[in-house]
Amino acid sequence: MATLSQGRLEGRELKRGILQDSSSSPKLDRYKIARQLTEKAIKEKKIFSIYGHYPVIRAALRRKGWVEKKFHFLPKALQNNKGTVIKENQDMVVERTDDIHEVMSRLVKNEMPYLLWTIKRDVIDYHSLNGDQMLNHFGKTASFTTKIGLCVNMRSLPWYVQANPDSFFPRCYGLCTESEKQEFLDDFRRTVASSILKWVVSHQNLSRARARSRKEESKTSDPSIKKDPENTDNRFLGLPGQLVDAACRVCQAYLGQLEHEDIDDAEEGSENLSEAEWNDLIQQYYSLVHGNAFISDSRSYFSQCQTLLSRITSVNPQTEIDGFRNIWIIKPAAKSRGRDIVCMDRVESILELVATEHTATKDNKWVVQKYIETPLLIYDTKFDIRQWFLVTDWNPLTIWFYKESYLRFSTQRFSLDNLDSAIHLCNNSIQRRLKNDKERSPLLPGHNMWTSSRFQEYLQKRGRGAAWGSIIYPSMKKAITNAMRVAQDHVEPRKNSFELYGADFILGRDFKPWLIEINSSPTMHPSTPVTAQLCAQVQEDTIKVVVDRKLDRNCDIGNFELLWRQPVVELPPFSGSDLYVEGISVSKAKKSMPHLTTFNLDLLSEAQTLKVQGLWPRPDSVGALACTATQEDWKRETSRVSPSWTTLVPKSAERSCHSRSIHAFPACNPPRAESKASKSSLAKAQPTKPLDPNLLSVHALVPVLQTMRTVENALSQPTKAPVLPRDLRAPCLVCRSSLPPAGPCKRCRSFCASVLQGASFVPLGNGQPGSPWSP
Repeated sequence: MATLSQGRLEGRELKRGILQDSSSSPKLDRYKIARQLTEKAIKEKKIFSIYGHYPVIRAALRRKGWVEKKFHFLPKALQNNKGTVIKENQDMVVERTDDIHEVMSRLVKNEMPYLLWTIKRDVIDYHSLNGDQMLNHFGKTASFTTKIGLCVNMRSLPWYVQANPDSFFPRCYGLCTESEKQEFLDDFRRTVASSILKWVVSHQNLSRARARSRKEESKTSDPSIKKDPENTDNRFLGLPGQLVDAACRVCQAYLGQLEHEDIDDAEEGSENLSEAEWNDLIQQYYSLVHGNAFISDSRSYFSQCQTLLSRITSVNPQTEIDGFRNIWIIKPAAKSRGRDIVCMDRVESILELVATEHTATKDNKWVVQKYIETPLLIYDTKFDIRQWFLVTDWNPLTIWFYKESYLRFSTQRFSLDNLDSAIHLCNNSIQRRLKNDKERSPLLPGHNMWTSSRFQEYLQKRGRGAAWGSIIYPSMKKAITNAMRVAQDHVEPRKNSFELYGADFILGRDFKPWLIEINSSPTMHPSTPVTAQLCAQVQEDTIKVVVDRKLDRNCDIGNFELLWRQPVVELPPFSGSDLYVEGISVSKAKKSMPHLTTFNLDLLSEAQTLKVQGLWPRPDSVGALACTATQEDWKRETSRVSPSWTTLVPKSAERSCHSRSIHAFPACNPPRAESKASKSSLAKAQPTKPLDPNLLSVHALVPVLQTMRTVENALSQPTKAPVLPRDLRAPCLVCRSSLPPAGPCKRCRSFCASVLQGASFVPLGNGQPGSPWSP
């Protein structure tokens, strides 16, 4: 704290010295002073850039020791509005130090700005910013800053907050999907039915008031009040009482749906009207509201209509603002400043407007929202309220509410008979092009704006001074909080970002605020004395919250107050220690010969039996066996001996039995975990002196079998690689000649000694002529 205060004092003294030196010595080295200030700003990371016309932000940051890094291109917003650029406030900019700031801006042209203030987020690459760079925008805010986004999100409010969106947001529908169109059509028809009930009740109340006034005054009645068409004028068209009966059935069905009484009913109930009946009902409603028509014998329906309206009001909080004209406001889904907004009261015109627009592609182009037909008026003029709020974080959600706001008046007197946008839209971008109506009250300001303080004075004079603090102000805060909590999951929660928003509210006759829309990048142009004061003030207070409060939590934050700070959402701890993958690996099969079946080495002792039965191949009988015996006969003969003996038929032998022979011999299939050490040991075995093939006998295989059992025991050890002695000689099983284990016998060209390893075999004799094992 002490260091911060001392730094601020040093900055003020340095600036004060610049002004004094500049005035006393014109030849002072301004470059040296600018360099000192720039070096200090770079050290403290006080470099900022502005895109757009924000002179108040620029002046506020410069007073705090920040140096501006100017963009190297002219913003489009300034190119399009060169004629409307307003001169900077002379109280906040010292002309004699402008050259100093220009020099300082050139000195930081290669530095990184730590605060970016732009009119739109798309001006810069949002994702390329460093973590310590501040930006006055968040990403993906269309969920509440566009009309269609706010319309869709408000329907999800009950899933996030225990609140009813119909209590502060007029119901809204998109008109570019068939389902939304049908929902709007159903709502329009229900409003027609309830409006008929309102007409009956209001007409009877008006008739009773007239009767009382006639008794008190014998003179003519007030000319502003229409004459009773039932008793005094035969020019009015009388409508049958069945119109009220149909409207009552529709309202009762609507109440039954809200109370879930229609669960067991059929879809086509008796209370539902056909399309022809609906069209007839709507046309009669138009003549009742807009034409010279009345309902015959409406007194008999007064009690029934009043009871149904009371029940509807208890479940529908928008019954009061609906009126009985059934006016809807049609807006483009993603436009601002009141562009292309129209008011309509006929469903045919609304659907026709949407049908003629064929340019709607992926986004909903139009939204329709129920118009507030009973707004609070000041001197018979409509107005709305622009309320600012600041979001500095989305996780945890942190909202700052501004205590000051301002009212925007229409230039025309309010009337529902004329649906001109100049009467019903209070946007300054629309009203500033119009002239004030001569019939409007002279008590209203010529620039059509009031501060919220002036409005509170107005309420105090009318005896409703408590309405602001008890109804209007807390209800606006609650509506903004609910809207932000719904949109929290859709916004990109970047740290070190913030954004100032402007919400528009309209008050009902009961002083209840209704949220209309939320605007990003609200205008800050001082177009009137009211905005010149408040817009400059809210910008300076924003800098206090986002800049000063980072260093001092107890600093002055102006007129901002903390509205909502959500507890930090802690992510559940993640631990991957208990996660594992269980299974077996799958490898691509080799193209070698198929593995032979495993045999039991103990059965090799039955080789003598093979020789006695004549199944063991001899040199003088191999050719005859290959030419006369078929493969099936050979399998039958070998299956009698032992299931551990298998028949190997090479593919080449299958293609031609005249070129190859069919042989039977034991197969060895050791475990796959066989180490490379055993293979290398066998490969290193050197051949010894060849033996005489005539000495071959079965009894001579006994030493070989004992050696093979020893090798098998060594191979069956899973934890220790088998190691064979280097002097192991693998004799040929036919001629008993020693040979390398990786090749055929050099004498008889028989199969290789790799049979000990369970590998594949080569054909006997390799098909070379002259071999004793060749046919």
